[in-house]
Amino acid sequence: MKHTLSVLVEDESGVLSRIAGLFARRGFNIESLAVGPAEQPGISRITMVVPGDHRTIEQLTKQLYKLVNILKVYDVTNIPSVERELMLLKIHASKEYRSDILDIVHIFRARIVDISKTFLILEVTGDPGKIVAIEQLLSQYGIVEIARTGKISLTRSSNVNTELLRKTLEVKQYNS
Repeated sequence: MKHTLSVLVEDESGVLSRIAGLFARRGFNIESLAVGPAEQPGISRITMVVPGDHRTIEQLTKQLYKLVNILKVYDVTNIPSVERELMLLKIHASKEYRSDILDIVHIFRARIVDISKTFLILEVTGDPGKIVAIEQLLSQYGIVEIARTGKISLTRSSNVNTELLRKTLEVKQYNS
């Protein structure tokens, strides 16, 4: 299972290096990583996606707390959250397929940020599922380059799990 960890750290040089070293020493992979300033000056938020079972993540959390500059570690995997990623995608867009590509761009509410005679660069933001879905659809036209951010996440104050609501709605529509 993949877990999303949100880690608050003091914004000092070497913090990310120490975290990466901890994961490397333990033989764990970080599948996704995003780092940026948090709500307080001098504090950064690191959001990472890490594979492992509950016990493994619990051990990793304990190890993280042993590092200097770690303020708080949250496993937000099962907490209602807003999750987003950003992807830039350069795609072959010949004249014959350009209108089909533009239809997909419109449906996914992506943005065209650069255009030439044979290529488009798209900006796509959304939950990780949306990012994967548009990438799969556009792969048939020839993806030249991809740049993706790691997942970022904030817990919902409302505690409403929109993912659960969406799945419930899909099941009801399927059964209708």
